[in-house]
Amino acid sequence: MHKPARKIIPAQDIAQTIAALNAMVGLPLAHATQAGMPALVGELLCQLVDNGMGDLPLPGHGRTLQRWRMLAAVAAQDLSLAKLFEAHTDALAILAEAGVHDLPPHAVWGVWCAESKDGALQVRDIVAGHSLMLNGEKLWCSGAASVTHALIGYRDQRQRSCLAAVDLAQEGVEIVGDDWKAVGMAATATSVLQLKNVRGTPVGPAGFYLSRAGFWQGGAGIAACWHGAAAALAGCTRDWLKSRNDAHALAHLGQLEVVLHASAAALRELAAWIDANPASDAMRGALRVRLQAEHAAQHALTHSGRALGPGLYCADRHSARLLADLPVFIRQSHAERDLQALGMLAIESEEQPWQI
Repeated sequence: MHKPARKIIPAQDIAQTIAALNAMVGLPLAHATQAGMPALVGELLCQLVDNGMGDLPLPGHGRTLQRWRMLAAVAAQDLSLAKLFEAHTDALAILAEAGVHDLPPHAVWGVWCAESKDGALQVRDIVAGHSLMLNGEKLWCSGAASVTHALIGYRDQRQRSCLAAVDLAQEGVEIVGDDWKAVGMAATATSVLQLKNVRGTPVGPAGFYLSRAGFWQGGAGIAACWHGAAAALAGCTRDWLKSRNDAHALAHLGQLEVVLHASAAALRELAAWIDANPASDAMRGALRVRLQAEHAAQHALTHSGRALGPGLYCADRHSARLLADLPVFIRQSHAERDLQALGMLAIESEEQPWQI
């Protein structure tokens, strides 16, 4: 059945959508127990998609900043939800970039492209260029019990990175294990998937996933999630300090003001650059904002706790989840490896973006 083109959230409605988001997820999350979080996160993800909140502006189409504002707003509420929500919105952007517009109605998407030597897929053509057969295990499948469809990464016979769209309702798709041992981000319900004669559809040519302009545009969107969570911790710290007269704690809040302002400015600058240069390689800018957002997140974790003591960890479910989840989520950063890559890009380019 043909589905009409999805309706992207209008620019003037982003603030209204964020307000609706906060009203929809804030109260359930505030009362959720740790044991109930995976099911609740999956339910809230489906509600966001069903209410059209996942239909974000596509990156590089003039409203990248509005897209990132929404990602940051979800992250400020809960990072496990943000992880799954960002993946759904990233899948829609990838499919659009590949020219795939006829999507199943009410589909909730995952993107599972992490690679591991311990979980390998065997993929063969059924109808060349149109249909695939997948067998084997896929590791690190976040939200496997909640999403309906997934973009799954695999390597072809020439070891090129490839992508397949898979309907997870078909026979042969089975959750066989729990990949996740950590307390942080546990509500993503990241699992091992076993695929037995599962049909998939190729998305883009070989190498498309990594070579497209949207790869680094999407990578910068992850930084918006980190920033949103760090800003939420700073907000919690500020709210707690309104009733206190504590000079040392205020100094910690001042430090958060400095690093978060810099991170926000970098995200705004890169969003504008991407919209002005949608087909250009955004790797250098994306690495900068990811590292700056990681830096801000590390400061938020340190200074919020030093300002307020154990109360932020123990007396409020929202801040406690952020403090547990954020250290895990920011490890999607490759740390010094990303710094090395950024340094190499600086060597290879005559541009010096650090000049005023």
